[in-house]
Amino acid sequence: MSEITPGLWELLLKGVWITVQLTVFSAALSVLVAFAVGPARTHRSRLVRFAAGAYVEVFRGTSALILMFWVFFVLPMGFGWQLVPMWAAVLALGLTYGAYGAEVVRGTLAAVPPGQLEAGIALGFGPVQRLRRVVLPQAWPEMIPPFGNLLVELLKGTALVSVMGVGDIAFGAALVRNATGDSAPVYTVVLLMYFVLAFALTRGMRLLERRAKAGLGQETDPSVLDRIRARRRGSAAPPEPASAAPATAAAAGGDR
Repeated sequence: MSEITPGLWELLLKGVWITVQLTVFSAALSVLVAFAVGPARTHRSRLVRFAAGAYVEVFRGTSALILMFWVFFVLPMGFGWQLVPMWAAVLALGLTYGAYGAEVVRGTLAAVPPGQLEAGIALGFGPVQRLRRVVLPQAWPEMIPPFGNLLVELLKGTALVSVMGVGDIAFGAALVRNATGDSAPVYTVVLLMYFVLAFALTRGMRLLERRAKAGLGQETDPSVLDRIRARRRGSAAPPEPASAAPATAAAAGGDR
């Protein structure tokens, strides 16, 4: 660790900031794609379902790294403009992980009981109103755990951008390793950096899940659940026999 000078530490910390930006921007694009394509997978129109399914299959079945190269090198040939490497990476990661997120949205929407949809129809809600007022509020808490997993995977997937010269953590680690000539301390620090970032994301998503379920009246705190079970066990205890009270009173009279 002593071989890593303050200047090299600054390089690694700048890489952390770039990684955070990549994660935030790619995650924002992924969420937009997921909530656009996911409901389209359950649309009444066969054409809409086919287009949404084709998108999911294409982007879920291609390499994110190759897609970055395609966006950065091939796309300019057809359109005459070129994205900077960072935004090409954001576009590729967002579209790729958005396809996975779309399947999460589709699955959780399909898991909402049909009776809830029938209640929305009975209230006179249209398809968009049923989705916004009935289905999504109930499906949202169930989306958060798989979304949390995808977010951590996206964080780790940002390391792919280092091959395009984007100065993220992995790119900074390669520069520091070349400067010091020692791999062990550098990549140990990088592992810890990724772990800290992933742990923060996991805790944040868990807090978001707890609040979302609390909004629906669903308790998720294990300590609270234990207290509720203890109360139920206490209330289920057999009552004291009715004959015990007269017997006690008779015994007391006999003592006098």
